[in-house]
Formats: sequence, structure tokens, C-alpha cells
Amino acid sequence: MFSSVRIRLTLWYTLSMTIVLVALAAGIYFVLRQNVIRRADANAIELADSFLSTVNAEMSDAANPASVSDGIAAAISEHRFRDVSFVVFDANGNLLSASEDSSEPEQLSSSREMLASSLRPLVSSSETFRSLNLSRHQYRSYLRHFLVKGRPANLIVLQSLRRQKEFLATLEDTFWIVIPLAMILAGAGGYLLARRSLAPVVAMSSQASRIGAENLYQRLKVENPRDELGHLAGSFNELLDRLSQSFERQRRFVADASHELRTPVAILCGEAEVALAQQQRAEREYRESLEILRQEAKRLKHIVEDLFTLARADAGQYPLALTDFYLDELVEECSRNVRTLAAARKIALSCEAEKELLIRADEPLLRRMLLNLLDNAIKYTPEGGSVALRCREEGRQYSLMVEDSGPGIPAELQPRIFERFFRADKARSRSDNNGSGGAGLGLAIALWIAGAHGGRLELTHSSPHGSLFTALLPKNAT
Repeated sequence: MFSSVRIRLTLWYTLSMTIVLVALAAGIYFVLRQNVIRRADANAIELADSFLSTVNAEMSDAANPASVSDGIAAAISEHRFRDVSFVVFDANGNLLSASEDSSEPEQLSSSREMLASSLRPLVSSSETFRSLNLSRHQYRSYLRHFLVKGRPANLIVLQSLRRQKEFLATLEDTFWIVIPLAMILAGAGGYLLARRSLAPVVAMSSQASRIGAENLYQRLKVENPRDELGHLAGSFNELLDRLSQSFERQRRFVADASHELRTPVAILCGEAEVALAQQQRAEREYRESLEILRQEAKRLKHIVEDLFTLARADAGQYPLALTDFYLDELVEECSRNVRTLAAARKIALSCEAEKELLIRADEPLLRRMLLNLLDNAIKYTPEGGSVALRCREEGRQYSLMVEDSGPGIPAELQPRIFERFFRADKARSRSDNNGSGGAGLGLAIALWIAGAHGGRLELTHSSPHGSLFTALLPKNAT
């Protein structure tokens, strides 16, 4: 049961609401109880002032002055209130007078002496106000010292807290009814709110469970793109977009790889069958067949090695072997390595490199990147054209530029130029008459090598007059 998010949210909401309501009820009860006590104390002070004013008036009556006992008795007879009693002691704790008529005589002592014995300890107490329990009932007492005809006396105003207790008891009963009812309503409302709030999540989960490799084109419905659930659905749809693109690239990669591998394998099988079809053949014919087998085997080996390199790169299993070397020397070396290819096609090859360009990188990988770029440029440049290789320092990075004078790449094909097995043959026709050429993996590998060193490779520009590829490499690869 607790595995459900809706149940957990409901329980947390109900528990929080309960804590708040209990704390609020306790605070209200405490404040009201203190207010009841303060009002009782203020009322006791007013009653004491009125009582002593009556005593003084009786004692100072010019026509018929009363004795102390008579004056106190007269004041008591004039101040008869429900739930209130007046008790007067002299300085020695002797009872002078007390209220005889009480609305609750059973709550007080049945005799004056018992009342006096119960209240006498208050006379010597330093507390002005005190709460008392008499006959299983609670009272609030107020002690007042005064002088009557120059002699000290003590007045105790005793108030019953019965009505106050009844009010607080009613308040407690109300809380015992309201708080559980509020908990039930909060739990029901919290559950409905959680259920309604999480309904889009349940719907998205149901939709997501139906999405597979065969229907990656489907997307989650976004009710409100501005709230949290809308952002979640949007993020999930973006993830599906990336997965769909990745699956599409993988499918295209597998299809292109199958196509590229099928051609040399078919040639190998066909040529072998032709060679074995006749029992006796001339040595020259066997040599021609073996040469064809060798060329196709080399082409097949090159494709497999490139595929293996890209597979290791995608899996992150191709660590860089970083060393310190001079980039200008590597550029000149690569330029010398492809001079024969350029001369065979009557292509002018030039190399310009600044000196002392120290770099920390993987030298074999950078050599492979440069050779791929140069091979690509020579392959797609017509006879009599030119290829230029330039290397220079730009701040904290080096710039490698390979420029050719080929027919260029159409604008609509330029975003796909670094895709695996992509060849813009319609725009840049191959000059190899036999149709042999790369598998369209050279630029993809070059792009990965530049990225692995923390740099980037880009097609800077391409026009009918030629194309320029630029590789930007940091001085220290990480």
C-alpha cells in the first residue's frame, strides 16, 4: 500500500494537517485558559476594591459608626455574588467574618472553622493569587492586606472556576470532534488532489509503456507545458527524439555497412568462382584474378578497420596516447606521404606550416585525421586542380586547414557531410574510373579524432570553386 505515491502523499498531507491542527488547538486552549485566569484575577481585584470601599464607608459613617465586625459583616451582606465568597482574617489568622450564603455550599467547607482552616495558610503566603482545590472543585483565591481602624487584616476573595472549567471542557469536546473530522476531510481531499495531480503521470506512464523501437515516432501528450509535469513530458519527448535519431542512425549505419561490405565480398566470391571454374588457366589470368582479390581484400580490410575504430570510439574504449611533439613536423610528414597520390592525378599540393608548434596529443590519431582529410581532398579534386594544407597558431589552439579546388558540396548536403557512409557523389564525382574509393567513413573518423582531443572539425565553406575543412585543436588535449 505504501508503494503508491498517491497513498504516501495523502498520508504526508494528512499527517501535516493533523500536526498543524493539534498545535493550533493546543495554542488556542492555552491562550483561552490563560485569559480565563487573567479575567478571574482582574474580577477578584475589582471585587476586593468594592468590598474594602464598603467596609471603609461603614467604619467612617459619622451618624452611626460600626464596629470592625459589624462593618465587615455589612460589606459581606452587600456583596453577594454567585460563585464568589469573601473571607476576612485578622493579623493573627483568626477568622473575623466570611460569606455565609453560597450558591454552592457543598463545594465549600460546611462550617466556618473548616473554611478558616482551609484558607488560613493563604494569609501567611507571599502569593497574591493562587489556584485551590476544595471539595473536588477548583477555585481561584486573591489575597489582599488592608488596615481597619489602624489594625491589619487580610481579605481573601474566593472565586469558583466552575463556569470557566465548563467552557474549557466544551472547547476540548469541540476539538475532539473537529480535529478528527478535519483529518478525515483532509485525507479524502488530499487523496483526491494527489490522484488528480498524478493522473497525468499515470497517463504518461501508460503511454511510455506502449512506446518501443517499432513506434518511436509516438510522443507523450503535454497538457500544460508550463508546469512541472509539462516540463517532464517535454523532457521525455526530447529523449524520445534523441533515441529516435540514434535508432535511425544505427539502422542507416547497419544498412550502409551491409551495402559497403556486400560489394567487396561479392567481388571476392565471384572472382574466386571464376578462377576455379576452369581446371587449366594461364598464369596471367590467375595473376589478374589474384590482383583483383588482393585489391578487394584490402578495401574490405580498410572498411572493417574503420568500423572497428568507430565502434571502439562510440563505446569509449579508445583512450588517447598523449605525447609531446611538434605539429608542424607532423603536417609536413603527412604532406610528403600524399605527394605521390597528388602527382599521379596532376594535382598541385602545397604545405604551409608555422614553426615550433608544440602540442600534446595522440600523434597517430592526428596523423590519421590529416591523411583522411588530404585523401578526401585529393580524391574529389579533378586533374590539374590544387590542394593546400596550412597550419598556424591561433591563441590557445592550432588551426589545421585543408582546401581543395573541387566542385564543392551542395548546401542541402553539407549538414550530412560528416555522417558515416555518406558520400556526396552527385556533387563531387570520383575521379577513379574503376569506381573504387572510400566507404564514406574518413570524415566521420576525422570528426571523432578532433572531438576526442577537445577540438572540432568543420566545413568552413564550400562552393563550386572548392571546399575548406578546418580542424581546431587545443595545445593540450585533455
